[in-house]
Amino acid sequence: MSAELIERARAGDGEAFRQLTEPHRRELQVHCYRMLGSLQDAEDALQDTLLAAWQGLGGYEGRASLRTWLYRIATNRCLNALRSAKRRSAREWNVPGVVPPEPSRLGEAVWLEPFPDAPAADAAPEPPGPEARYEQTESLSLAFVTALQLLPPRQLAVLVLRDVLGFHASEVAAMLDVTVESVTSALKRARATLGRRTRTDKPAPAAGSPQEQALVARFVVAYEAADLETLVTLLTDDVFMSMPPIPFEYEGRAIVSRFVAALFGAGRRFDLVPTRANGQPAFGAYLRMPGGVRRGTGLIVLGLSGERICALSRFESSVLPWFGLPEQL
Repeated sequence: MSAELIERARAGDGEAFRQLTEPHRRELQVHCYRMLGSLQDAEDALQDTLLAAWQGLGGYEGRASLRTWLYRIATNRCLNALRSAKRRSAREWNVPGVVPPEPSRLGEAVWLEPFPDAPAADAAPEPPGPEARYEQTESLSLAFVTALQLLPPRQLAVLVLRDVLGFHASEVAAMLDVTVESVTSALKRARATLGRRTRTDKPAPAAGSPQEQALVARFVVAYEAADLETLVTLLTDDVFMSMPPIPFEYEGRAIVSRFVAALFGAGRRFDLVPTRANGQPAFGAYLRMPGGVRRGTGLIVLGLSGERICALSRFESSVLPWFGLPEQL
């Protein structure tokens, strides 16, 4: 059936091409997201990949599976995007009436965007290869995707193809038009860098488990009540906060609590609407306005460690529609 579809697609049958590529569309989108850290850039890269596959199907010789061939195209499209230096720049602090504390440092991956859980759940119709080192949920977490963005492009591609997707070194070498020795060397350097940049927190409770639900519920009650004292007790000592595309990053319970205190200042109160992003609990944050209106101000994603919150990531309100959330309540 695949051979028949390929012949039909080569003859210009668009429906045959759709049937060939649709089973791989979601996982290719997630692959592009891991490499680029941006849902918008990932969608652009996916469209470029499908166009290149349509135009180049006549050159597909079947020596590798169609899936592997598509991954080769997608990976190289992502590498072109990473090397083009046309990434979005950082933005200035833009929350009126709130003066944030001096950040601990300025982040490097300021273009990072969250990825909704709903499409991600359908993104792996084929299990990772036997050489994969990361579970799919872990490899989509914000912490992992952020760390990936700080790798050189070639190392990033090799690590994702080898350790996340489990392709063999020879397959990766063919995808990137390099030697197996080059792949092995790049993977070794990428693993070393990633090991230095990733945290070793306690495992997060399972998604949807009673432990996760209880911790998230306590966070919601404290946040909506602007109960800073209770909120601080839920944070780890080294809790980390970021807010792409604003480059401010805060590390440590004391300074994160100062930031949240500034956010709650002047009587600002919020309602939280639950969703999930990157396999993690997330919330649309809505500022209570006069007249009962609640205006969307952003998306908050939690990183959990044991029974505490080890990370908070705040994204701008423009991402709310990606999660089916309205601009206001």
